[in-house]
Amino acid sequence: MMVIVVLISASLLVAIGFLAAFLWAVKSGQYDDKYTPAVRILFDDKKKNNETEKDINSEEKK
Repeated sequence: MMVIVVLISASLLVAIGFLAAFLWAVKSGQYDDKYTPAVRILFDDKKKNNETEKDINSEEKK
């Protein structure tokens, strides 16, 4: 019987910890940006494109 009390206490402690972490994330603004994730896939990554162009230009010179 004592084991059940210990397990329930431990699970409540973990649940309260996760709730506290979630509330801290909400208060610190982790979930404020609702526009960018939806359109992020539409933007090209310029760094990758520039590296690819450099690779193509270096191969053409050879």
